[in-house]
Amino acid sequence: MKNINIICVDDQREVLNTIAEDLKIFEQQVNIEECESAEEAQEVMEDLDSQGDLIALIISDHVMPDKTGVDFLADVKADGRFVQTKKVLLTGLATHQDTITAINQAGIDHYIEKPWKQAELQKTVRELLTHYIFNAGLDYQKYLEILDKDIVFSRLQNSTG
Repeated sequence: MKNINIICVDDQREVLNTIAEDLKIFEQQVNIEECESAEEAQEVMEDLDSQGDLIALIISDHVMPDKTGVDFLADVKADGRFVQTKKVLLTGLATHQDTITAINQAGIDHYIEKPWKQAELQKTVRELLTHYIFNAGLDYQKYLEILDKDIVFSRLQNSTG
């Protein structure tokens, strides 16, 4: 069975710890990877992909050494292996131009400003995971506990006509 993964990227360990703590409600059904740089995230993604695992969602900071979150997410968008991967930019320091680039070039699915609220992050992850699972054609019933029920109902209703 393919494992579903969420990749969290931030150069500040304490931020990563907080994100991981906020996402613990998903841990029984998805794996959560914590990476301190875009480079580390790319290595983890290569490893997971080579094992046949799925990367459902990336939550990335923007301002990081070596490569920005927007550039990293744009690279992910350009990689055909991760076409269905959902992308969230979680930052407090993006400029107006960064935000435009994130939308137009990185194709982000959601933008969350730091400091974030746990409920907002969990709701966003729940919604994006639900869309990912349906878009990827996975058996949603195995993940029902962590999915957004309204989106599941809507997707099922639309699929049956």
